[in-house]
Amino acid sequence: MTATNRSAPVETVLPHVVYARLAEAMAWLERVFGFEEYYRYGGGPAGGQMWAGRAAIQVRQAREGQRTPRELGFGTQSLTVFVEDVDGHFARAKAAGAKILEEPHETEYGEYQYAAEDLDGHHWLFSRHARDVEPEAWGAVMKARDRSQRTL
Repeated sequence: MTATNRSAPVETVLPHVVYARLAEAMAWLERVFGFEEYYRYGGGPAGGQMWAGRAAIQVRQAREGQRTPRELGFGTQSLTVFVEDVDGHFARAKAAGAKILEEPHETEYGEYQYAAEDLDGHHWLFSRHARDVEPEAWGAVMKARDRSQRTL
């Protein structure tokens, strides 16, 4: 990333995302959002790992009794992926049929992003840092001043 933004740090988190038809979902994620398959395992497949730039996700076939956000009728989380060219990414996703939830825009906390939904109803944000914004400037209440002192 060429810019920094104290309101939206880029950290490494490996989310695990469940799909009703995993093979179809992996192909969709490649075609629409530009993910690249790194590996898959199990027959069918049962799971895999995909990358978009420096962002990685684990994907897995839904197990007995598990439901996707589309099947439930609501979502419980949103995944943010940092990309350099938000407008280009948006154009690709829109042209490929992604359900666009928010057009590209700059947020009050300094991110330029758009929101989309995938074929199973998972909510995605594709973002880049537009400007550095102190969290207090948009109403955040700080608990720790120095992020370097944080521990997991």
